[in-house]
This record gives sequence, C-alpha cells and structure tokens, in this order.
Amino acid sequence: MLLSQSSELKINPWILMLAYCVLVGPFALHFHMHYPDEIYYRDAAVKMLQNGDFLTTYLGSGELRFKKPILTYWAVLAGFKFFGVNEFGSRIFFLLSGAATVGLTFLLAKTLFLNAKIAGLSALIMAANPVLILSSGRSIPDVLLVLTMTTSAVGFAGLLRDGDKAHSKFIWFMYLGLALAFEVKGLPAVALGGLGVGVLLFNPWKRVSWKKLLHIPALALSLAIALFWFVAMWKIHGPTYLNSFLEDQVGIRVASRVLLIFQNGLLATLLLGLIFIPWILLNGAKVKSTLHQGWKENPQFFAFAVVWAIAIIGMGALTSRFYERYLLPVAPVIAVWIAWLLVRGGVFDRGKPVKIATVIFLFVVLILTCFSLWINLGGKGMALLWAQFIIGFLFLIYSGLIWRRSPQKLPKIIAYSFLMIFFLLSSITYHISLPHQGQQAREMINLEEIDLPIGFYGNLHVGSKIRMSLGPELNMVDLPRENWVEKSKEFGVLILEDKFLSELDTTKFRTKLVSKNWESKAIPELLIAYHSEEFDRLLEANSKKYYLLSKK
Repeated sequence: MLLSQSSELKINPWILMLAYCVLVGPFALHFHMHYPDEIYYRDAAVKMLQNGDFLTTYLGSGELRFKKPILTYWAVLAGFKFFGVNEFGSRIFFLLSGAATVGLTFLLAKTLFLNAKIAGLSALIMAANPVLILSSGRSIPDVLLVLTMTTSAVGFAGLLRDGDKAHSKFIWFMYLGLALAFEVKGLPAVALGGLGVGVLLFNPWKRVSWKKLLHIPALALSLAIALFWFVAMWKIHGPTYLNSFLEDQVGIRVASRVLLIFQNGLLATLLLGLIFIPWILLNGAKVKSTLHQGWKENPQFFAFAVVWAIAIIGMGALTSRFYERYLLPVAPVIAVWIAWLLVRGGVFDRGKPVKIATVIFLFVVLILTCFSLWINLGGKGMALLWAQFIIGFLFLIYSGLIWRRSPQKLPKIIAYSFLMIFFLLSSITYHISLPHQGQQAREMINLEEIDLPIGFYGNLHVGSKIRMSLGPELNMVDLPRENWVEKSKEFGVLILEDKFLSELDTTKFRTKLVSKNWESKAIPELLIAYHSEEFDRLLEANSKKYYLLSKK
C-alpha cells in the first residue's frame, strides 16, 4: 500500500533544535553529571568577574593557565553574565551550541544534496549522537569545537558542490568557522582545515582553484579572529604563555609508543562506529552496493568525509590518552555521509531493520519511565520530575501511534528515544546529584554572614562548585597540595574535606558541617534503599562531608 505524503519523514530543523534543548536541558543544566575538566573554565570565569580581566585565565588556586584558547572561557563567562553565576549559567551556551550543531548538520546536508529527506535524517542522526548530548552538558571546548567545525564544513560543502562557481558566502563560512575553531581548541582546527583545503584543491572531480580560495577579506578577518587572543597574551604576559599552550597541544598529548598509538587508533575507529549505532547497521547487506553508488554519485564529498574521518582517528591515535569526545568535530560530516547512504540504499523502503532498532530504544525508554515513577514515589519528587515521567509515558503512546500510521517516521522515533533517555535519566539522577555541595555551602556561609577570603582543601571539583555558588563577591582559594596546613594560616575561614580534618589543630576553630553528598561507590546500595527506613542511616555512613572552620 502506498503511503500518503503526510506519512513521509519530514523534519523542521528549528523544531528539532527546540526539542533538543527541552529534552537535554534538564540533564545538562544541573550537575547531574560533572566532568572533571569543567573546573578549569568555570573557575577562570569566576576569577574574570572578580578581577575584571577578561583575557587572562586562572586556576582556582590563582595560578595562570594558558592550555586552551579563550573562546570556551568566554562561553562560560557569557552564561554567568546573562543568567547568574550558577550551574545553569555555566552550561547554557554549551547546550545551545549542541542544538545549533544539529541545525547546522541539516544545513550541511541540504547544501550538499538539495534533498530534504537526507537533510532531515542527517539532523536526526546528529541529535541522537550520545557524545554530542553528553558534550552539550559540559562546559568544556568539545561542543564549541564541533559547532565551529560544522560551520566551516558548510563552507566546504558549498565549494565541493559548486567548485569555482560557488557563492562567496561559502568561503566566509569555511574561513570564519576555522578561525573560531582555532580560538576554541587550537591546532585540531588547523589540521582538519588544511586537509579539507587539500581535498578542494586536489580532488580530480570538481577542483577549486587557489585563486577562488584566496579571498582576501575573509582570510584577513579570519586570521585576526584566530590570532587575537594569542597576540594579546604575548603582549600582556610575554612568550612564556606559549610554552604551556604548546605543551598541551603537541607535548603531553602526543603518544610516542607504537603500541599505544595502535591501541588508541583501534579504540577511536571502534568508537566512531559505536556512536552511530543503530544508523550504521540499517542498510544491512546492501552496504557494499550503497557505498559504490555513493562514490559514483558524489566522489568529492565521499573523499572529504573519509579524509576527515581518517584524520580524526589519526589525531586520536597520537594522543597520550584517548577520549570519545575527540571524535566529535567530524561527527556531523559523518552523520550526513551515513544519512545519504541510507536514503540511497532505500532504508525507508525496508522496514525490518528500522523496526527492530525502534523496539530496542522504546524498550529502554519504557524501563526508564518505570524507574522514574518508582524513584519519585513517596513525595520525594518535585512536580517537574513527575511531569518528566508523564512526558515519557505520553511519548510511548505517541510512538505506538506512529508505528501503526506512519512507519516511515520511525527514524524520528529512534532519534527522539535517544533524547528521551537523557530526559528521563535527569528525573532519576536528581535524587543523587541535588543539592550539590556548592548550594549547601552557600546556604551555610550566608547564614554565618561570612565575608572573609576562604581557603579550600579537598576535591577540586567540589571546590569549583562551591566557588561558583559563592559567586565573585567571595574569594575562595584552593590551597596547595603540599604544605597546605602552613598556607591555611593565612585564612580566617576554611572549608575542608572530612578526611583532612585530623591534619589540622581544630581546637582553634569553630567547626560546622557545611555539605554532605552521596559517595559514588555507595550509589547502588543507596538507590536500592531509597524508599526504606535504612536510607538515612546509609546516607550518613556513605556520604562525603565538608566542614566550615572559622577561627575563634
């Protein structure tokens, strides 16, 4: 039976971007998960507000840090300026960058193929990318890097499609995207950009002349943007800052052992495939023929996608320690490549693989919906958490209706199931994560009316949460790992992790419990006992405590 036009897959990128923000937002904008590297950017932004210097970046200890360019710090700073110094402010522009990346992936595919179905499927694949979702809830460079590299990829796409006849706007997209990417993370933008330009200049199918690429206004502005912070740091701090930057970019990150390079390269290759499951499996036995068909139809984009994929795997292999987020800069290009091959392979005409994938992801959503209901029972869940459970339940009903009436829309259900998983997870992890130590410490310090500088010794991630929650009005300094007891004598107020109390003569201080949070190793046991009478006893026995010490 022929499907009606209304049953075809149609994606409005603006609606998908809004849904991305709404469904990922509860997970991203609170500290349900906290990534270690966030402290560098959050602490530096608080210090910027305190000292009014928006170019120089500091650690929580007051030491200078030049390992990354300025744009990520500014994204956190902008969030603090617009939305206050809190977890929402620290992450909002990273969430919006993730949503914008989904929209740019749609634009990238539309530019390459002028095909709404390929563009829509590309955006769905990118919205359902678990690494993008996780990176959207972390105030670190990766989601900004993929946003800026995708901006440049739109420029590359127009040039790959039209060659020397391409509109000049694509030159601007390419160069400005690369310039901003360089201000996010430095040399990876140079490597990927250089390889992309090489494909433009030397592919034999639709070459772009060097005269076309020598667009002086775009090049001049892009170079000014890319080098602005580096020139400013040279003028303010001299050439020594460059040693720290280069050590991070090509020093400690570059592996020298052959076995480690092989292991990282193999891991990068496997993860590049895993982050696109189930999409890479949907063509099944037709994968070989669709690859051949894709190569014949658009060899220049095929080559570009493969070159960037190999490049990111190679860069991952050369790192001293590989993380899945290193693959993110090329994920939108790979998403478009996969969507193109799926559409050309007739995935919408073969329902079985898509139906199997849909069943699996809806089953996961069902489990999380039930768990969300259970953990919020007994009056422990706020109205918003109950709303999340209800939305999960309604989504399952909606998915069932789509299954019956519009099977060609099942890829949409798969993508939204990915987003629903994180949406529902936030209604569960809320009970573990909130209130975090910073919120607890702020309440106590406000109650005590403390306005003196505070020395902190303990887990630096906890210290960063407290520093952010106290805001720029109170100065809290991380004490050094060595001789911290001696350094603590300079402060009239301290915040200490419980295990370090014995190292200090506490008889000279008034001591109060300032925060208490779940120990990660005890989370399974605490969750099982969540609705039992044993919970409070277990929490007391399995919690990490911090104390406020004020000199008598």
